[in-house]
Amino acid sequence: MPLNGVVTAQPAISRLRDDLSTAGFGEESLAALWGADAAAALRRGQRGPALRALRQRTGRGALATIARFFVLGLDVDRVDLELALPALGVDGAIGLGVAEPAGSAILPAVDLRPHAFVDAHGVGAWWILSDLGEVATGRPLREDHVLGVGGASTTLSALMIPSPVDSVLDLGTGCGIQALHASRHARRVVATDISPRALHFARLNADLNGVTNIEFREGSMFTPVAGEWFDHIVSNPPFVITPRVDGVPAYDYRDGGMIGDALVEQVVKGAAAHLAAGGVAQLLGNWEYRGGAEAFPRIGGWIDAASPAVDAWVIEREVQDPALYAETWIRDGGTRPGEAFDVLYAAWLDDFAAREVSSVGFGYLTVRRAAGSPTLRRLERVAGQLGHNPTGIGQHLAVCLAAHDWQAAIDDHGLGRAHLVVATDVTEERHYWPGADDPTVMTLHQGGGFGRSVPLDTALAAFVGACDGDLSVAAIVAALAQLLDADERALRAELLPRIRDLLVTGFLSP
Repeated sequence: MPLNGVVTAQPAISRLRDDLSTAGFGEESLAALWGADAAAALRRGQRGPALRALRQRTGRGALATIARFFVLGLDVDRVDLELALPALGVDGAIGLGVAEPAGSAILPAVDLRPHAFVDAHGVGAWWILSDLGEVATGRPLREDHVLGVGGASTTLSALMIPSPVDSVLDLGTGCGIQALHASRHARRVVATDISPRALHFARLNADLNGVTNIEFREGSMFTPVAGEWFDHIVSNPPFVITPRVDGVPAYDYRDGGMIGDALVEQVVKGAAAHLAAGGVAQLLGNWEYRGGAEAFPRIGGWIDAASPAVDAWVIEREVQDPALYAETWIRDGGTRPGEAFDVLYAAWLDDFAAREVSSVGFGYLTVRRAAGSPTLRRLERVAGQLGHNPTGIGQHLAVCLAAHDWQAAIDDHGLGRAHLVVATDVTEERHYWPGADDPTVMTLHQGGGFGRSVPLDTALAAFVGACDGDLSVAAIVAALAQLLDADERALRAELLPRIRDLLVTGFLSP
């Protein structure tokens, strides 16, 4: 559905692309335009520092005009915009639905920002169109608001396994950012959404960036792909837990219309039914802790109910209490503290109380259609920051899955014959009491991936230190048993499960 009823014309998109290129509209040029501090403030939703920087410039220029108009969401003079968009022109921008007239000034109708990234395929940059946010409009978001590139979307794109595949499904595409990322490693991408407005933006973004291998389909959940299978499914679904009562807005981009965390459950089950053999689904989600019980058994029940059977790896990164969760998402919709905020707050807390929700978890779910009986069931908490190279998490996850498969396929005797090496991003930290010869605390740290830390005892520390590929696992264990005056069989039984875990989590590799 066009933004203003005007049919989108491919030549207009091409002209807009030419104008943005000519102006040098990109993340680096914007940072140079208004400075690093202003750029950081913009990422927090504050445009004041950037606007001050623009006011202090003696010359306007095309880049400054485009930045003021599309990034800061402010009106510009018609003459200035005509100079900044010489190929598209003001009338072309209005016809395309990205601008609207307001007397002698022109108002932005969309948010348009550069998005630069690095992934397994190299450096990339796109321009992403979305709806104007609360800062630009000065009012709460409309329920069919189309969100641009946010923290959750960058997290999922970083997690995306980049292995080449034939087909990818982007379930709930929104502005299309995940479909664009998937287009870099897939022959074809199918992007679905329940929102016609979101699909319109997603098509515009594909056209604006010259991406041609994405097909867009409207519909709820897996209905648009009934009877189809995919090698890879990615989804940043509308997982926010929202009260289903009158007066509480339901935003297309975040609220799935189901009670509690039922939508995430349905995505897990539906993804399993649409994965080709060996296919992987990756999604973000929230889940509830109810009645004082752990959430993981409930998530495990979702996985058990999936058909065909799936391997599963769930990583919880954060837990919030119900009050903080409600505050976060009410404010996200643009409602400021006051009477309306208090009404929504009460509705959220009542909803959580009805299900005895004590907290809400957030994390990443990876499911894979198993070849035979599932061998991977890992539900864990990994708190703290991601590793130093978040753009490489997807590749790290692919390596970890391959390592799991490798170690799961061999028995302990086969593992004993293997020669292992320490991953290049792993460091060891030791702490000593003053004057002591032996360390009191030893820890392995992962510089990339999920930034894990693993406590070490003397035997495991010595084993990891000896993993340079020269000696087999069995030979290292035998040497350690002699060095530590330990029973070799008992030491082997103690170390091998921990070695397998270090392989699966990326600290060691064959």
